[in-house]
Amino acid sequence: MSSRYDCTDAVQREAGLRHARDALARGELVVLPTDTVHGIAADAFDADAVARLLAAKGRGRAMPPPVLVSDARVLDGLATGVPPTARALAEAFWPGGLTLVCRAQPSLRWDLGDTGGTVAVRVPDHELARELLRATGPLAVSSANLTGHPAATTAAEAEAQLGAAVAAYLDDGQPARTDAPPSTIVDATGERLRVLRRGAVPTAALRLVAPVDDDDEPAPAAPGGGAGATGGDAGATGGGSAEPAG
Repeated sequence: MSSRYDCTDAVQREAGLRHARDALARGELVVLPTDTVHGIAADAFDADAVARLLAAKGRGRAMPPPVLVSDARVLDGLATGVPPTARALAEAFWPGGLTLVCRAQPSLRWDLGDTGGTVAVRVPDHELARELLRATGPLAVSSANLTGHPAATTAAEAEAQLGAAVAAYLDDGQPARTDAPPSTIVDATGERLRVLRRGAVPTAALRLVAPVDDDDEPAPAAPGGGAGATGGDAGATGGGSAEPAG
């Protein structure tokens, strides 16, 4: 049976965090707010729980969930060979709407799906989410919606789509948003940083910190005033990364 907690109330917040922590430890799923869209979460080190997360969304292993962590210091426990340029982005934009795709630590015993040896990591800029993450450790988190449906921006929207597949819904009391951008995804596994998906952190802001390639940038105007081709937001996620929780 699912429970929804009004986390604007101190008593319900404490009860909701306790239920969420215990449910995740049992391999169950939880919906939590983030600074982008709401996410559906599972223990990142429980392969069966991650499989349940993907099944609840109607998603296969080809789109593995990213991992949310409470603090940038956790990055080196999950990833290896993180370049200094990616560390600079993490320092500048975490907590916040930046997801970094890195090479996963080969010693980790987990199964997020078909990751190609990578892990997508983010620190959300939402205190309730980070409080839960501090209690649970890294969580596999994807947007709280059925595949092909709009991402939920409230606990009620998430519950309408996911229902009893989720044990606990943490409601931060914020109104529904129609302009909630997903996180910007940057691939840090190659020789140069590359934007895989545009989102909350603009490419121009990233470049104030480190050199970043963006294949979807509008082409320069052709000589004589002709406009170059323009690209939309990058929808595909490369390097084994997946749809994040925003």
